[in-house]
Amino acid sequence: MIEVEIKAKINNVDEIKSKINNLNIKKFKEELQEDLYFQSPIVDFAKTDEALRIRKTVENNIANIFITYKGPKIDSESKTREEIEMDIEDSEKASKILKRIGFTPVRCVKKRREYYQYEECILSLDFVEGLEPYMEIETVLEDDSQYKNSQKKIFEIFKKLGIEDGFERDSYLELLENKK
Repeated sequence: MIEVEIKAKINNVDEIKSKINNLNIKKFKEELQEDLYFQSPIVDFAKTDEALRIRKTVENNIANIFITYKGPKIDSESKTREEIEMDIEDSEKASKILKRIGFTPVRCVKKRREYYQYEECILSLDFVEGLEPYMEIETVLEDDSQYKNSQKKIFEIFKKLGIEDGFERDSYLELLENKK
């Protein structure tokens, strides 16, 4: 699966929510996310632009847990990359397994995320502890043959929302680490 994702810093959340409403884009859920990122004992993910995390989400007091591998970004304009995800039952046990085989926890990233659906894209307003608000727009493809078309569509949606700058390719983990 290829995730085509572009994100931008939001200066005025109320203004963006008003524009979302004017385009008749509906919020379909809100959840809390807690991501625990790991560093590999073999490969420096910061250098290879990869990521491995355990994510716990909570929506309406129901928790879901999964582990995600994100491959290197495949272009210089977006965060388009391979993503492999798997549901797991116990984040503590998964974390313990990763630690036992040499992976080390790097940082926990916590956020509140509001999800909106617009055509085949998911828009999310993200409120990350320690960062300014951001909006991510993403879509998922089976392979990377059409990712340029998807990127173009995502930039068009940003333009409809009046967002034409503030784009960011770094992950929230990288943004938080760079603030140190």
